[in-house]
This record gives sequence, structure tokens and C-alpha cells, in this order.
Amino acid sequence: MPTLIAIAIAGFIAQLVDGSLGMGYGVTSTTFLLTLGLAPALASASVHLAEIGTSAVSGVAHWRLGNVNTRVLLMIGVPGGIGAFLGAVVLSNLSLDAARPVVSLVLLVLGGVILLRFIHRRRVAAALEAGEAAPAQLGAGVGGQRRRWMLVPLGLAGGFLDASGGGGWGPVTTSTLMASSRMQPRKIIGTVSGSEFIVSVCASLGFLLALGSAGLDLGIVAAMLIGGGIAAPLSAWLVSRLDERVLGTGVGALIIFLNLDRALVLFGFDPAIGLALRLVVVALAVAVVGWLFFQSRNRTVPAPGPGPV
Repeated sequence: MPTLIAIAIAGFIAQLVDGSLGMGYGVTSTTFLLTLGLAPALASASVHLAEIGTSAVSGVAHWRLGNVNTRVLLMIGVPGGIGAFLGAVVLSNLSLDAARPVVSLVLLVLGGVILLRFIHRRRVAAALEAGEAAPAQLGAGVGGQRRRWMLVPLGLAGGFLDASGGGGWGPVTTSTLMASSRMQPRKIIGTVSGSEFIVSVCASLGFLLALGSAGLDLGIVAAMLIGGGIAAPLSAWLVSRLDERVLGTGVGALIIFLNLDRALVLFGFDPAIGLALRLVVVALAVAVVGWLFFQSRNRTVPAPGPGPV
């Protein structure tokens, strides 16, 4: 029972992160399940089964608020589902000893992507405040017809990485669309959240066909689903209260911290080196989060204007 409560709390936190940032549910929850000792394939399968429910609720909510571009959803969601199915089959056929460090390495990279993404977002926000144009993020379209075909390989790669690495749909697709498309950020997050339902269903089918249902613990799935379901309506409140760059940077650092030692096994490093690097990650994360928090507070406090002449 204490383990299921911890998993429900992890699902709650993961959904808060995902609902606030448009990414992080799979990476955060899979990292936690791996830390508890679950096999990589079972961890990813459990996450994707729970994500069917959470992504459905999130997608409907975004659609009702007008945050979904249906054409883009289908163009990344359908190939994303195909990639997720293939990724689930590949991960299910890897041995446990080979899969655990490989998945940790993928999660480590994704943690870095999240970290760099939200540090970069600080520079984008600063440019907007300075009055510089950012047409790639302020426009309403997806880009020209010549660019739309790129959504297909983007969805395929994002779906494969999401299932085989235990997460990554949000970091890959949201970050790419933010950087290269002319969609509004709210529509990017809503579209990616809606398409994640297709990816989760296809990944779950792949795991069920490759693993069967005998190895899955439905208690873990239910605990994650309950925790995520409670968090879903609270994520809107969270994103309106906290600076998303502070939250995203902290989450990225946490994922790197939890996966660093297992990923270093692939390169034959001594465990003591992993511990030292973890301490470095913690120190850097505290410094960066503190600096971003300080910067966000400075932006919210208007500077006093000139006195009367």
C-alpha cells in the first residue's frame, strides 16, 4: 500500500508538470517507476496505459477551449501512434540488463532537452519584453505547405522515442513545434496533448501484444491514473501561479539526477563518479532555479517611474 500511494503521488506530480508545461508526464513517471525497481518495459507500459486516461481528459479540455489544431493533431498523432507501437515492440524484446541503462540514457537526454528548453524560453521571453519580434512563436499558422510534411517524421520519431524510452512525446514534439512553427504556444501545447492520446493507445497495444497482460500490475496503473486525474484540474492553477521556466528547469534537473548513475553504466564509469556528478547537478540546478526565480520576481515588480519635474 505505501508503494501504491507513492506511485499515486508520482502520477499527481507528473500530471501537474505535464499539464503546466506541455511535457514531462512520461519522462517523470517512468523515471520514478525505474527508481522503484520496475523493469523498463513494464514501467513504460504502465505509464502509457495510465496516460490513455489522463491524455483523453487533457485533450478534451484543450479542444473545448479551442487550443487544438485538428489537422496538425492528425499529422503528428497518426505517425506518432505508428512509431509508438514499433517502439513498444522494440523495448519489450530487449533484455532487462540491456534495457535499463539504455532507457536511463534516453531519459537523461530528455531531461537535458527539458532543461535547455526552459532556460532558452527565458531568453525568448526577454526578447519579447524588449520589443523584439518572435514571428515563429507569435503567428497563427503551422508554416508553409513545404514544411507540413516534416510533421510526419517528427511524429514518427517522437512516438518511437516515447514508447522505447518511457517518455519523450512532449519534449520532442512540443519543443520542435515551439522552435519551428508559427502556431500559438497554447495551440501547440493543446495539440500535442490531444495527439498524445493516439500515441498512448498505440504504445499500450504494442506492449500488450509483446508482453501480454500477465506482467502488468493494474494496481500501479490505477494509482497513477488516480493521481493524474486529481492533478489535471489543478495544473491550470499551477501554471498561473508559478513561473514555468523555474518549474521546467527543476523538473529537467530532477530527471537528470535520477537517471545519471544508471546511464553511466553504459560507459563503464565507477559509481562514485556518478555520485559526484549527481551532487554537481544538484548544485547547478539550485543555482539556476534560484536565478530564474529571482529574475521572474524582478519582472513582476515594476520599476518606479521618474518623479515629477
